[in-house]
Amino acid sequence: MRALVFTGPATVEMDDVAEPEPAEHEVLIHVRSAGICGSELHGVRTPGFRVPPLVMGHEFAGVTDDGTSVTVNPILSCGTCDLCRGGLRQVCRDRRIIGVHLPGGFAERVAVPRSALHKLPDDMSWEAAAVVEPAANAVHAWRLADVAPGARVGVIGAGAIGLVCLLAAAGEETASIAVADRSPERRRIAAKLGATTVSGELTGEFDVVFDAVGSSDTHEQSVRLLRPGGVAIWLGLAGAEAGFDATVLVRTEKRVLGSFAYTNAEFERAVDLVGGWGLGWTASYPLESGAEIFTDLMRGGSHPVKAILRP
Repeated sequence: MRALVFTGPATVEMDDVAEPEPAEHEVLIHVRSAGICGSELHGVRTPGFRVPPLVMGHEFAGVTDDGTSVTVNPILSCGTCDLCRGGLRQVCRDRRIIGVHLPGGFAERVAVPRSALHKLPDDMSWEAAAVVEPAANAVHAWRLADVAPGARVGVIGAGAIGLVCLLAAAGEETASIAVADRSPERRRIAAKLGATTVSGELTGEFDVVFDAVGSSDTHEQSVRLLRPGGVAIWLGLAGAEAGFDATVLVRTEKRVLGSFAYTNAEFERAVDLVGGWGLGWTASYPLESGAEIFTDLMRGGSHPVKAILRP
């Protein structure tokens, strides 16, 4: 079958790969849509977490052999440790991720555990189905923020994760949602999706800031712009440096929380939400164009915000 394969540093290629052979606990998925994630662009530029050769793709949906439309929760946990029993399966010490540790959805077919399947509504588009996984990240991040109604929300970065954070917040009782991005086009999209204000850089004071970039500069901004007692939720993975004086956390009781993935319930909530969201910022391409599209985005291309590959 055909697949987009991560073959080496900064290199992805279309190739013929072996057909998956489902184990007894697995189901064969005929992929219909698979989103390209910013974490994959970063991972191919700087290999480590993902090891080539690898068929990536953790944001995908498709049909089973019996014709059932499904999306896939790519986080596979042990299910028995203290973290899993406590509802924190997404940070299980023994977790594996489809598309990172196991072959993923940038292929015509993929075998996945039956337990990872989530049935889709009959009227959901394949483009919306590919956005369920990033949307679940936003649902989780909003729950972690745990802010009161009337919150002043800031979002740094209007890539896919920033936009789904905006959409998640727009469905809550917020006072305002400010979105910052360097791209005028992405600011235009954020305004259309419900941002109260858009700008090149956040200013003012916020109850919660979602950092969907993750550089040392945005880390610093996310903390500096919080009110005393506010919370910064870090979702971005652009850099490893914190970028700020940590004593401010002590003196003002500001909080910084990392947000990784989602629970099963949050994934299900995302399935319910995305059908009602505006997704004009996505664009679909044939899987055979995957290497070209992926490479352009990896080299700094900003259009589309979310590229979806369609086998």
